[in-house]
Amino acid sequence: MRPRTICEVGCGAGEVLKLLQERMDDSCRFWGYDISPQALEMCRSKANQRLQFKLADVSHEEGTFFDLILVLDVIEHVEDYFGFLAGVRPKADLKIFHFPLDVSVQAVARKRGLLTRRELYGHIQYFTKETALATLEDLHYEILDYFYTPRCIELAKQVIQKIAVLPRMLCFAIHEDLTARILGGYSLLVLAR
Repeated sequence: MRPRTICEVGCGAGEVLKLLQERMDDSCRFWGYDISPQALEMCRSKANQRLQFKLADVSHEEGTFFDLILVLDVIEHVEDYFGFLAGVRPKADLKIFHFPLDVSVQAVARKRGLLTRRELYGHIQYFTKETALATLEDLHYEILDYFYTPRCIELAKQVIQKIAVLPRMLCFAIHEDLTARILGGYSLLVLAR
């Protein structure tokens, strides 16, 4: 099934929806929701007849329903993430979530491992693959599929991060779950109903 309506919750600058619009059929319509006026201001130039942005919490919108909702790198910023996820669930048939997996042995072992994520990116919730999936299941989402995305490889900027890329890739080829739990640097993309 090709979605005809796609919503991104926490759309930020709107770049994901803009790129999707360029690649999807002309009959597909797109909506971006964000609660940040600054984010919405960055989106305005991308809006058009098929792509609209709204300053609102989609879970409080009456009568809204989409074929697909995207919740990408948002949940880790939400204080009441259980309430947020419960509110999003009835708004679409299919949902795609992207959870950064900040909790790993190396992140916990470093004195400022998780604090750095908090200070640099504003993360206030931290997940492993298991806690991310359990959270969705607790809220009655049906997990259809999931896979890791390699944040550590794509975003390596510091020398130590660049040095760690090859060992992470090799370990990941041997055992994905163990590598994510010990070395970290991965996110989880989840398709749910």
